[in-house]
Amino acid sequence: MPRLILFLLISLTSLTSLTAQKYGHLNFANLLSQMPGTKAAEAELKTYNQQLVAVGEKMVEDYRGRVRELEAQVDDLPPIEVNKFRAELDGEREKIGLYEQQMASDLEKKRQELLGPLIQQARDAIDAVAQENGYQLVFDTSLFNTVLFAQDSDDLMELVKAKLGM
Repeated sequence: MPRLILFLLISLTSLTSLTAQKYGHLNFANLLSQMPGTKAAEAELKTYNQQLVAVGEKMVEDYRGRVRELEAQVDDLPPIEVNKFRAELDGEREKIGLYEQQMASDLEKKRQELLGPLIQQARDAIDAVAQENGYQLVFDTSLFNTVLFAQDSDDLMELVKAKLGM
């Protein structure tokens, strides 16, 4: 009999802890866009992207100029020279393709450099708010509407903004 009472007590305690979990939600993208420093980082990222694009456009314009040059001379050049010219153009086209790939990589690195600290600051604030207020899970509602239904879920936006001093 004492074992049965102990078992029932333990079962009741575990059921109570399961139902006492707190859940919260937050639109992380909105939070990030409202943080001070995000607009400056995005402006710097845009400027950096424009610089990279300008270099790429110059490469393409130089390539087009070389193509026009070949087209103008193709009838006057021996086939060996035309093939040599075409090989040079193929090399330039390959360089442009490699630059496009490098540009995407450089842009992502710059994005991480500029926005990474802001993202980490927001995550730290969310973690602190969740721990301080006893939340077991916090859902990000900015990702493809991940939370389609949330009963007994609290919006933590104001708490996190307060933690960030916003």
